[in-house]
Amino acid sequence: MDSNGPQSDIPQPVERISVLKVPLDIVPGETLAGTIYDLLAPGNDGTVKGKNIILLSLWDLLRARRANEYRDFVQKAALVLPISKSVTGGARFLTGKTPVRYMPFDFIINLLTILENRELSVYLLGAKPRILKIAEKNIRQTFPKLRIVGRFIGNFKRQDESTILEAIRKAAPSLLLIGKGVHGEERWIARNTGHLNAGLRLWCSDIFDVFAERKKRPSRASFDRGLEWFGYCLQHPLHFFRLFPYFRYTILLLVYRIFKKDRPLSLPSSPPL
Repeated sequence: MDSNGPQSDIPQPVERISVLKVPLDIVPGETLAGTIYDLLAPGNDGTVKGKNIILLSLWDLLRARRANEYRDFVQKAALVLPISKSVTGGARFLTGKTPVRYMPFDFIINLLTILENRELSVYLLGAKPRILKIAEKNIRQTFPKLRIVGRFIGNFKRQDESTILEAIRKAAPSLLLIGKGVHGEERWIARNTGHLNAGLRLWCSDIFDVFAERKKRPSRASFDRGLEWFGYCLQHPLHFFRLFPYFRYTILLLVYRIFKKDRPLSLPSSPPL
């Protein structure tokens, strides 16, 4: 369950701020359930539209500053939540506001719990056959009232894409949970938004590996300290080169701070993934 206390089902307005011209939402843990149910509710015209949720790292924030497909995806997302300590630190430095930072796996556990409380549904897309099968089994055991309305592996052939999209539309899941193996990763969602059903969509690279107990998530202690990036770098040494974008990020914050004349605050202290 969420570490920030009990969650309210009452919809709460989401405050959106901008960090280096990238949107970021402030969603306290106690209002997350109400926010999710609000996203799934019909709009003023009586229709339910598809909405994308993004778990934003520092690397993602820097990618979203460029004028490209990913930037458009982030700008149009219904919910953009920070997962890096440097992102929340940058938000505090520029705006004086500190968005709630979510650990990806914990956020997804909370999200599935929220859906299960109303016996809603999820469709699983991604990973290798054995990993996806084990992940599905563990999700069913953990969330018995959550309806898994379909699953399909990642690395599917191009000619199978239309069949998969049709299957997702017919299943009409409340959440489309996408993991590693899908060509284009989160950009696959952006490219196929018009062909998907009206529900939530979320991409998280290693989520099925974690559910299948093939990979360990970072410890809460390392995450709270902003050190989870170090473990990722040990697994993927090339990620150490992301320290250079971090230094660029720090300079950008200083530039924005000077020219935007925001209230002075302390700089983020730890380089994230």
